[in-house]
Amino acid sequence: MKLNIKALALTCGILWGLTVFLVTIWITLTESGGSTLGLLHKFYFGYSVSWGGAFIGLVWGFIDGLICGSIFAWLYNKLVKEKQ
Repeated sequence: MKLNIKALALTCGILWGLTVFLVTIWITLTESGGSTLGLLHKFYFGYSVSWGGAFIGLVWGFIDGLICGSIFAWLYNKLVKEKQ
């Protein structure tokens, strides 16, 4: 069975973008610090644990998930051989 590269890439992009967004909002609302999540600024330019950073994280997370999901599906399709 082959994976649909576009579908998996979009799924991973949406899920990762929303995860970064929602976790950032949660930490901002609860004021729990978020020092570990704050390390994302080293990978995502302009990101911070704040309301604005949540939207920047959403965009970067979507792009990151899109790339990782497409690479995973492409590599999976190359390594798995279908029954003939």
